[in-house]
This record gives sequence, C-alpha cells and structure tokens, in this order.
Amino acid sequence: MRAAGIIQAMSANIKAPALAASNYPELALFIDGEWLGVQGRKSQPVVNPATEEVLGQLPHASAADLDRALAAAQRAWAEWRALLPVQRGKILKQAAELMRARAEDIARIATLEMGKSIHETRIEVQASAEIFEWYAEEGRRAYGRVLPQRLPGQRMTIVKEPVGPVAAFAPWNFPAGNPARKIGAALAAGCSCILKPAEEAAGTALAIARALHAAGVPRGVLAIVFGVPHEVSTHLISSPIIRKVSFTGSIPVGKQLTRLAAEGMKRTTMELGGHAPVLVFDDVDVEKVLDMCVTAKYRNAGQVCVSPTRFYVQESIYPRFAEGFAARAKALVVGDGIDEASRMGPLAHARRLPAVQGIIDEALTHGARLLAGGRRMPRKGFFFEPTVLADVPNSARIMNEEPFGPVAILNPFRDFDAVMGIVRRKTAQIVDARSPGRFKAEEPEPRAGVRGGHMPGALNVHYRKLIAEDGTLKPAEQLRAAFDAVDLNRPIVTSCGSGLTAALLMLALDEIGAGDVALYDGSWTEWGARPEAPVVTS
Repeated sequence: MRAAGIIQAMSANIKAPALAASNYPELALFIDGEWLGVQGRKSQPVVNPATEEVLGQLPHASAADLDRALAAAQRAWAEWRALLPVQRGKILKQAAELMRARAEDIARIATLEMGKSIHETRIEVQASAEIFEWYAEEGRRAYGRVLPQRLPGQRMTIVKEPVGPVAAFAPWNFPAGNPARKIGAALAAGCSCILKPAEEAAGTALAIARALHAAGVPRGVLAIVFGVPHEVSTHLISSPIIRKVSFTGSIPVGKQLTRLAAEGMKRTTMELGGHAPVLVFDDVDVEKVLDMCVTAKYRNAGQVCVSPTRFYVQESIYPRFAEGFAARAKALVVGDGIDEASRMGPLAHARRLPAVQGIIDEALTHGARLLAGGRRMPRKGFFFEPTVLADVPNSARIMNEEPFGPVAILNPFRDFDAVMGIVRRKTAQIVDARSPGRFKAEEPEPRAGVRGGHMPGALNVHYRKLIAEDGTLKPAEQLRAAFDAVDLNRPIVTSCGSGLTAALLMLALDEIGAGDVALYDGSWTEWGARPEAPVVTS
C-alpha cells in the first residue's frame, strides 16, 4: 500500500502531449514528470527520411534542464530503489501492456521518423514490450552470494545494490528497441535513468516514456532529453550524480564517452560497431542460405551493428551465390516504409548518403566489381539502392570499416584454413553457414555476436560431454579435453540456452582452472556488454 501510494501521488495529474492527427507526436523533453516543449528553447526539425518533410520541432535541453533532470534523478532514485523488485516489475509489465495496446501507433511513429519498413517496426515494438517484461523478471533475480568465512564467528555475504542514476545514450537504428533496453535494465535494477535518444528518432522514445509514465513510473525516475550530443553527454557524464553510463553507437564515440566516464571512475556498458563476416561452404543449400543472407543484410537498410557485411563463399559455389545474391538485391521493393509493399526503406538521414556512396566508390577504385545498385535512387527521400560488391580487395576501406548501409561484399575462398586466415585479420563475429558434419573444433577467436538464439562462431560444448553416466561432473582431465580449443588463460564468456547448462558450463570451467569466466545471456540486454572474449556455448 505504501508503494502504491507513492507511485500514485508522484504520477498524478501530469499529462503527456497527445498524438497529432498524422500519428506523429508533439515533441518535448520529459523531465521530473513534466513534458517541456520548444518554448524558450533551441530546437531542430525532425525529418521524415522517405519524404524529406518536417515532422515536428524537437526542443533541446538547456544546461538548466539537464541540471533539473540530474537533481530529479538523484532524488527519485532513493524512493525508486526502496520499492521491492516485484513492485518495480509490475510497473514495467504494465508499461509493456500499454506498448502492446499502442503498438500500431508506436510502429508508425518509428517508421515516419527513422524510415524502416512498417513490418520491421511492428516486430520491434512487440520485441521492446518483451524486453520490459524480461527485465521485470530479471529484477527479481539479482541474487547475492554467501561466501565461506575465513574466521570463526564471521559471515561474508555479497548483496547487489542499484548503482545509482544512469546516463544512457541510444542511437536511431532501433527507435523502440534501443530505449527499451536502456530504460528497462536501469529501472528493473532500481536505478533512475536519464536517456538521450537520437534526435532523429525522438518520437518513438517519447512514446515509450508515455507508456512508462502511464504505468506508474514515479516522477524523476525517468527523464528523456535531447540536444547537441557532445554537449549533453559531457554535461551528464561529468556530473557526480551519474553513477553508470550506457551507450550504443559507433566505436569512436564509445571511446570518447569511456574517457569521460573514466574521469569519474564510472561504470560503463559500451555496445559498439561490428563488421560481420559470413562463411558459406559448398555443402549448404545455396538457395536457402541466399534467402537468409539477403534478408539479414538489407533489413533496416543495413543499418544494424550485427548486420552481416562480408560474405566469404567457397569457390565452387561462388558464381552461383553471387548471381543469386545480386538478383535478390535487385528484386527488393524499396520505398516509403509506411507502404505495406515496401521491404526496404530509406537511409535514416541525409548524412548517410555521402558516407555510403563514398565507401562504395572507394572500393570500386580498388578493383571491386559492382553487381547491383551502387548509387542513390533518383527520387525524393534518402533512398539508396541495395548494393552488391564482388571481389573486393582487403586494401579497400569497406573491408576495414563498417559500411552501416545496404552494401554486401562477396569474396571467394578456397578452403577452411584459407578463409580463417582472411577473417582473422579483422576481429569480428563469425556467422558460419555449413552442414553439421563440417563442424571443426579449431574455431577462430570470436568476438561479440548476437544473432538469433545462439552465439555464432562459438565453440559448442554439449552438456553430455561434461557429466558422467551417474550424473556427476566428469574428472578434470576429461573436462579439459572438451575445452581443448579454448585458451584458459584468457577471459571466457559462456552463453547457454538454459540455467542448467549455464551452471554446468560454469562448474566445468571452474573445475579445470579457468581464471576469468562470465555468463552472457545471448539476448538483447544491457546487463552486460557484448563479450570481448572467446565464447563457449552449450
């Protein structure tokens, strides 16, 4: 009753701006439970990338606005953390239900401001609601530990506590998903959160804030602010009130924010760029793999950090694969994401056009072959043709920098050893397309990768290799054989499909003397950064 009274009192009589007739919201800041408009503030237009029309004016937070958000976050944190995890979880679950009830409106907002297909944004909104539900449950599982005491009469315990107000920064490529992960993690853990979404995708983040506000999130626990990115990030991260920084975006910006956080010794979660290779061997079903690869490549116009980019195809099927890939790319229906017939929308903003064009042109000067696309489409909007480049040398910039656009790179390879030498030159996740009979234990040292329900490029250790017939853990010498491809002197990340297999993996690795082992849940979460270590799955 006390918690309900606090929530009701803090959230009452504060109304959010209504949706306009066009289904695009009036834009505002959300600070200390109030919606603050453009009056008296600097602002910038939010543009529909499919039509280049202005959707609305977005206010920028002033220094005073940011200070107010910080003070509110500090004040509200004390009351929010005092709520039981199950009480916080109920609010997050209610927000998820409100998001589902408003799903079509939120999906439309995301498509209008960011450009991706309405089919994609509908899925994203539903997934974002699930993210809040997932965190609502995870908040109840922030377990501590009881350690064996070293002296009689003592008890050693570890209790996990909310770290404090969080400054979170989300990019534009997943207008609903990115804010959901940032906010959901912080609030479920008992932290307050100041989120700066991308200015290009402001309306979707505000729609999520409305759902949270209506669900009963107290005043000050959540703030949504906008402005010049460098100015906002510097102001927030340098404040002693902020105790944690979470960022999704480019590697250069991630490094800059990490340096800012290091000045105050603040915890950080950095989810940065990628440049994913895909290995296609000659025993696959070529047509099925083509369908999967083309769909994965051009979703969201290739503006996805885990988007497959470099496709290495075994020589015997390379001509057929290249021909099929180019044909499918040319057949993609590109148009306004609001149009139900469209399968790929425009690039998110005008700045992406010269960036994508420049990296393609540079590859062509290095000898790459253009199989499809390669230029901006001759129509209004920031549309770019689905592009396929073949036989691209490693000297080309696109082989070493993430293109973040609708560009696929195809190169042939001779055999397993040859292609592993190629992909190891660029540290990135590996998506392996081959039949189970071709699996080899000598995998490369993979980096982060979240695609589907497993961790591609990981060494897979079946749980039956870890337990004896009587159900006990096998002896250490037998366990070492199961992990012979893993360097035990390096940090190891485990990724498992269930709590039981997770426990088995952790126990087995501890038994054989692995020094630094962490559990990665393999889902789109903010509980931990994407792993930068060898990955073992079960």
